[in-house]
Amino acid sequence: MAGSKAAGRPAPACVLGIDLGTTSVKAALLMGAEQGQVVAESCSRETQAHTSSLEAGPQGMEQNVWRIVRALNECLAALPQQQLQRVSHIGISGQMHGIVFWKRDKGCKWTECGTGPTFEPEEVSHLITWQDGRCSPTFLSSLPLPQSHISLATGFGCATVYWYLKKSPDFLKSYDAAGTIHDYVVAMLCGLKKPLMSIQNATSWGYFNSRSKSWNTDILKKSGFPVHLLPEVGDPGSIAGRTICAWHGIPKGAKVGIALGDFQCSVYSCLTERTDAVLNISTSAQLTVSMPLGFQPPETPDPSSAVTYFPYFNGDYLAVAASLNGGNVLATFVDMVARWTEELGLQVQEPAIYTKIIEAALAQNDSKLSVHPTVFGERHIPEQLASVTNIAVSDLSLGHVTRALCRGIVENLCSMLPVQHLMEMGVRRILGSGSALARNEVLLAKARLSLTCRPALDTSLRTLAHLLMFFHLQRWRGLFIGKITLKHRSCRKPVQHVGCRLKKKEFLLVY
Repeated sequence: MAGSKAAGRPAPACVLGIDLGTTSVKAALLMGAEQGQVVAESCSRETQAHTSSLEAGPQGMEQNVWRIVRALNECLAALPQQQLQRVSHIGISGQMHGIVFWKRDKGCKWTECGTGPTFEPEEVSHLITWQDGRCSPTFLSSLPLPQSHISLATGFGCATVYWYLKKSPDFLKSYDAAGTIHDYVVAMLCGLKKPLMSIQNATSWGYFNSRSKSWNTDILKKSGFPVHLLPEVGDPGSIAGRTICAWHGIPKGAKVGIALGDFQCSVYSCLTERTDAVLNISTSAQLTVSMPLGFQPPETPDPSSAVTYFPYFNGDYLAVAASLNGGNVLATFVDMVARWTEELGLQVQEPAIYTKIIEAALAQNDSKLSVHPTVFGERHIPEQLASVTNIAVSDLSLGHVTRALCRGIVENLCSMLPVQHLMEMGVRRILGSGSALARNEVLLAKARLSLTCRPALDTSLRTLAHLLMFFHLQRWRGLFIGKITLKHRSCRKPVQHVGCRLKKKEFLLVY
């Protein structure tokens, strides 16, 4: 009898979450089950989208949008069609600050593939990412002073527009719309004539006043800025529109949330109490704590301060030490080792190098070797470079250097927002998240030494934070870290290690 009732019951709706990161695209399906909301399926694909910049040269950091969308399509094609057909809502987050340009009526073309209709970029520029370095301090100082609590920096969308306006004005004439990469995807799915951007992403572009929720239009117009490229702005949590076509089996008319900042979403997946802080180390790194209710940032920023205030959800703000140096530093180190071995006539794949350096570091004790890892500079000290000190003959092994590098990444972040300051702000617990932290036992150990760090969520499940940010997530907050246990089907003991290598399908949520 019970079985027949279950058979007659309509299948529960699913929610699709997508994260368009700096190096990979992730997708996950969330659905209801007897034990609560669970991640039914998830998928991740490397984008391999980095490409050279013809205009900016070595200082430019651009990505091929076609490759990003290809990775997105591959992710969706790998998910079960039966579950995609039950998707009612789509939530999208992605890398902040960056900008992509497109032609409104030719932003994409819809085509048929093995899993149904999908879209491909058409008249679309490269994505100029948050890592872009074309705007020098001298160039930035020549721009109008924004009316914003965020200091303008290279890699910010509006700064990049100014660069093109002054260095290559013909480039801008080819496009009439712009947004972050996740704004672009939302606009294509919903057929938006004018892009819609959340306050989170608008603030990350610069020249946006988060108090009045408006662009600095008067300031921008006076300097000849093409204000027609600025998107409309909406609140995080609002619906941007509905899918205009079936998409990989997802029904036409599914609701799509306004695109959100990946940083805010990763924090939301961890932060359950105002006395919590979050350490996130992915491509970049952040240490953050929520500000008191009703907090408003200062009207003008302190350019020398390492801490800034990011809009969060429901009018709240986060105090953030946002470092440009995180997992990308380790990736640069691995790339350097790979190039050295190639110059010596040897061939070693980068994944193998990464595994070996972690193993070597785990086999070594700490030393006095000190690595200051700011190879990408910092927004508050853009001219700062990396350095190595206290070099001794006994500390030159690959293991010693890797340990010192991991320690340096954590110590650099803690110097921007010291633990003592967190304690003074009432922080009682620090939660850890991020792909670099999850995959690197040495980095995790260094974080635990510098902070009382609790691993928050394996990256295969951290995508949960990106699923429903727009769709009344408050009522499901109990599902996330602080009230969540990761458990493997084959055992009753919770998985304690943030870097566990279980298959993504084998995680259950128990709350």
